[in-house]
Amino acid sequence: MPITGECFCGDIKYQVNGKLRDAKSCHCSRCRKAFNAQASASAFVEPDEFVWLSGESQLTSFVGKHGYGLQFCKKCGSTLCTIHNGKVFQVTLGCVNGSPDIKIGQHIFVGSKAPWEIIPKGVIQFKEGPK
Repeated sequence: MPITGECFCGDIKYQVNGKLRDAKSCHCSRCRKAFNAQASASAFVEPDEFVWLSGESQLTSFVGKHGYGLQFCKKCGSTLCTIHNGKVFQVTLGCVNGSPDIKIGQHIFVGSKAPWEIIPKGVIQFKEGPK
């Protein structure tokens, strides 16, 4: 069964014809700003298994100097995915519909987490990126 997702206003919809993998939560200052939260939550997808179903013209992108970036809905501002050289390789878990049968396996860049955030004991954490 395919995995679907959409933005907050529902104008943009996508489908993943495969499984999500390697879910993580990043606590760096850049992710906090990009996701307006204490951390991001995302999972990898195979680029050839990802397809936009509707609203692709409503997407806007922010791409950094190394070709990595985020795609957002122009109308509601939802961050939908991470791209590299124009291809989707991660989806944000907050925009996935239903239960995608995945759990966050690691918390990264906790060394720069917000001072007000409390990370639960027992979760896999990395001060920076995974080794």
